[in-house]
Amino acid sequence: MSYLTFTDVLIKAGLDPKKVKLIRHALSDKNFKACFDLKMVYEYTCHQQAGFSTGYDYWAVFISTTGTLAKFHSIYKVNGHVPDTPDLIPDGCPKSEAKFYKGKNAVYKLERLDILQDYEDKLTIQWGKSRKWDHKGTTEKEIISLQPSKKKAFIGYEEFVLSYDELKDNQNVYDDWVKPLSSIYAIYLIVDTENGMQYVGSAYGTKDGLWGRWSSYVKTKHGGNKLMKETLCAFPERYHKFQFSILQVLPKTLSPEEVQEIESLYKKKLMSREFGMNGN
Repeated sequence: MSYLTFTDVLIKAGLDPKKVKLIRHALSDKNFKACFDLKMVYEYTCHQQAGFSTGYDYWAVFISTTGTLAKFHSIYKVNGHVPDTPDLIPDGCPKSEAKFYKGKNAVYKLERLDILQDYEDKLTIQWGKSRKWDHKGTTEKEIISLQPSKKKAFIGYEEFVLSYDELKDNQNVYDDWVKPLSSIYAIYLIVDTENGMQYVGSAYGTKDGLWGRWSSYVKTKHGGNKLMKETLCAFPERYHKFQFSILQVLPKTLSPEEVQEIESLYKKKLMSREFGMNGN
């Protein structure tokens, strides 16, 4: 008998295990794997046989790992279902999954809950040797491990140094950094670590401050900078080499002209016009 099971977690969260269905999606299933690769686990989970949730108000979803282990993915509240007619096929759904939408089964209306958010992608259970992919919540599944959170605490403006790829991970890893970076104007530095070329930029004039400006780099990879665009035209993957840091934090009370004056001084100090990526 294990000391701690997933049933214990459900009870602690205030859920009746009798009302929870445990679901394990297997990555060895080619149909599920196709959906998983397209980040369509939710859409895949919604599509089940009619009557699949009879007697259950919640679904706890797991994804297979190694052997008979499974990692917790999410928990949903079931809010009814409708027939799986072809018009309900999700956009981008793999053909291997779309072909089953014939109106004979069901698309469930699932509401993702936050009550077990801290366990998502961190808690691993022993599913067991059973080939059955759904079990009752009262079935005791031993908790094998619980990984610490991957989220990183904000380390301060002076210590801030991130690669483009790390910056792009903001929603999953660096979400605690959004507020402090949105609250300031700043002079920032981008370095192409492949060749040492520097770009001095500034963030001002928007409510999202520095975070808003850097979000444009995440979206476009070049932030509208002419010389960066030229670099990416020649070397399309070079943006992975870009490193972001803060040269000076500025209050939002400064005017655009005052910020630009400070920016110009840094360009002069670093000679980023002569030897870097600043065109003006």
